[in-house]
Amino acid sequence: MEYKRFGSSIVVRLDMGDEILSALSSISEKENIRLAKVSGIGAVSKATIGVFNTYTHDYFSRTFTGPHEIASLLGNIADKDGKPYLHIHICIGNAETNVCHSGHLNEAVISATGEIIIELLEGSVGREFSPSAGLNILKF
Repeated sequence: MEYKRFGSSIVVRLDMGDEILSALSSISEKENIRLAKVSGIGAVSKATIGVFNTYTHDYFSRTFTGPHEIASLLGNIADKDGKPYLHIHICIGNAETNVCHSGHLNEAVISATGEIIIELLEGSVGREFSPSAGLNILKF
């Protein structure tokens, strides 16, 4: 992994074997990020993606292996208990099966490269658990 900061933006290159969330967490800690938006593309060899059932508050996740293109990687970084909190979604597509999968990113390992942009925002927004939503929601 390598990254470079340009004003309020950070450009990230992930290399084969890098795990996306670990890399973003590391950068967020080093750069003291408390509020940002994240977007990216690339390719993964393994991804675990979750979907939250808003009625039952149950969380389901599946792991996909093999060659997948990242069609979209979107999310944000906020602050929870004084540390960066990543909330990232992903859509991956398998070129062999022509099938896409999307949801909350739990883990993904880069197979070729990943190109991610972190857009820093002024200020800080927190997160707190909402019993009614069953999730850590933004707290202003």
